[in-house]
Amino acid sequence: TANAPIFGINAEGRVNEWNRKMAAITGFSKDDVFGKDLVDEYISDEFRESVRQVLDDALHGQQTDNYQLPLFTKHGDRVEVLLNATTRVDAAGTIVGVVGVGQDITAINDSQAELSRVANDLRLLIDTANAPIFGINAEGRVNEWNRKMAAITGFSKDDVFGKDLVDEYISDEFRESVRTVLDDA
Repeated sequence: TANAPIFGINAEGRVNEWNRKMAAITGFSKDDVFGKDLVDEYISDEFRESVRQVLDDALHGQQTDNYQLPLFTKHGDRVEVLLNATTRVDAAGTIVGVVGVGQDITAINDSQAELSRVANDLRLLIDTANAPIFGINAEGRVNEWNRKMAAITGFSKDDVFGKDLVDEYISDEFRESVRTVLDDA
């Protein structure tokens, strides 16, 4: 009743262990997968070579930690398991297979992809806004400069990026007050 997905393959790459968590995340029961080639049956073409290499390495005594194993569910959805592939040996020390113990990271990867999409959307919104938008880091150096700022000032993002906003682009008479406002922000 492990909470982690666990599978095993024999020396020929055929499934010989499949716990309840693997069944829960893939939709395939132990009976569905037992004796089948893990890579050929449950890994998409684009990842077969790299997954086969990780498993072959483990079959030759070289274990792999934190490998992202892409599996397909019974319904064709892709799930990601962060995998540790460990060599399995018999009582005589002969390598007889591989045990994979992992963590389902599908939701984490989906969340990261969504965060990246939102960040890209926000970046696009800032860049194309019809209002001048700039940003500075803690040292007062420009780290954001949208198209409207470039149109108004005549300085492109490349011109200003990394430069001190107040020292480089604010006139002498306003530097102190602008610096104070930015420092207090």
